Amino acid sequence: MNTVGRTFIAGLALIFGAIGSADGAAQSSFNPSGVWRNPDGTLQVKIEAQGTQLTGRIVWAAPEAITDARESGVREPLIGTQLLHDYRRAGENRWRGKVYVPDMGGSFSSSIVAKAETQLDISGCILGGLICKHQTWQRV
Repeated sequence: MNTVGRTFIAGLALIFGAIGSADGAAQSSFNPSGVWRNPDGTLQVKIEAQGTQLTGRIVWAAPEAITDARESGVREPLIGTQLLHDYRRAGENRWRGKVYVPDMGGSFSSSIVAKAETQLDISGCILGGLICKHQTWQRV
């Protein structure tokens, strides 16, 4: 399995920026905006607030991740790809949204929980929640 696919299966490459809640969910002072890296150190994603949602784009990819994506049939450039979209606050230090997995050509349900100023626990599910994986990302 390639690096991009492993990133999804191992826990989904995701990062998030703090935003206000549209539904009145609990707020916190934690601000996950910034650049985060996956556990393998092969991807970095910049998280930003876009209105009431969080977004995240790949800002750096190791050569092996770029090669693996290309070999998986990903035609768009990996750097600049929006991986995180439609994330909304789901409680204190929690967000829910969708993660785009380039080599699978689709978006999947995902959540983020801020564990510390330097750690995000990211999980993603496929098949209606039958298969879920988890990863801890570090702030760069």
